[in-house]
Amino acid sequence: MAKKTVRNYCSFCGRADGDVRMLISGINGFICDSCARQAGELVREALDKEGNGDSRFNVSLDNIPKPREIKAYLDQYVIGQDDAKRYLSVAVYNHYKRLSQPKDDSGVEIEKSNVIMVGPTGTGKTLLARSIAKLLNVPFTIVDATVFTEAGYVGEDVESILSRLLQVADYDVAATERGIVFIDEIDKIARKSSNPSITRDVSGEGVQQGLLKLLEGSMVNVPPKGGRKHPDQDYVHVNTRNILFICGGAFDGIEAKIAQRMNTHVVGYDNVQSAAQLDRENMMKYILPQDLKSFGLIPEIIGRLPMLTYLKPLDREALRNILTEPKNSLVRQQVKLFEMDGIALTFDQDALEYMVDKAVEYKLGARGLRSIMEAVMMEAQFESPSWKKKSFTVTKEYAQQQLEKANLPVAQ
Repeated sequence: MAKKTVRNYCSFCGRADGDVRMLISGINGFICDSCARQAGELVREALDKEGNGDSRFNVSLDNIPKPREIKAYLDQYVIGQDDAKRYLSVAVYNHYKRLSQPKDDSGVEIEKSNVIMVGPTGTGKTLLARSIAKLLNVPFTIVDATVFTEAGYVGEDVESILSRLLQVADYDVAATERGIVFIDEIDKIARKSSNPSITRDVSGEGVQQGLLKLLEGSMVNVPPKGGRKHPDQDYVHVNTRNILFICGGAFDGIEAKIAQRMNTHVVGYDNVQSAAQLDRENMMKYILPQDLKSFGLIPEIIGRLPMLTYLKPLDREALRNILTEPKNSLVRQQVKLFEMDGIALTFDQDALEYMVDKAVEYKLGARGLRSIMEAVMMEAQFESPSWKKKSFTVTKEYAQQQLEKANLPVAQ
């Protein structure tokens, strides 16, 4: 006589174990994977309404860092740029307050203030974003504007920004809707001419138009795993009203437009005198929204980025401090690398001053300083794992020799 097969059934939906992926047993019943998932979502929604959710991205007034605390934290990683740090600190603090705002009957609703940072390459825009991401208790992602094209063309749709934020938030939609996005290289989507084009500008103005609804705040259909949109896939609906956008770009050449604007109406002795007082080494400090419009950003997107700040070009003193002062300074990184091989690495002051001089000469900011450091240390990094000696000192003469080998011009 054949043995009768015993089948188990979900106590919630009644489906048999052969009809579901997984059946979890309890003391007096079973629950299938589908019912368990739905039950988890119901519990999460209920806790979120009560403000007691267990999400790692919960925000409350008690743990909001003050603007001074945010700036002090950024000071540990980024040298100088006090104005940009202040703008960012206030923007992030207000973003926290918006998320923690209790509902009242006053009718006052705090609106978000998206930020745009303008500054030469190598001055710390991306580093500011990466540093602040370590501090925040909200989902944070950094995206590059150069990969986006207008919908329907080869490239990524602007909605993929939210796909990345959704992934950072572990697909928690509620957490995603209060996240922060840093859009780098925003200047690369400037429109190619000052006049509206009669042809498609698929990676310029077309992308700016696509970003409008994200920056302003609207319900967006987001492909949960990124990629191109197609009619058959399921979408996650994300409301961008509470997502803070921080944009950064070098805007190479915008100084000429600022200078042109400021010298347009120079008539009379007083105006000539005031023009002579301009800081021509740092024209970025005089930037206004109309300069962004002249560069190629459309007025609609400028209006959605109300907080405009700038980053100063790095002078010699700032570059010298970058070598040694930040927590992750270039010197500390090299010392750590050699320490892992059991070698104590030191730098002569003359060698550090020499590398700073070369960075000033190349005018590439902190990135140029890193390139010089890597060129100087390349041979030592190659040979040191095989050394038997336990210490090594980088001298000015050694730095000059290595730059010569790297085919970099060496000052006499």
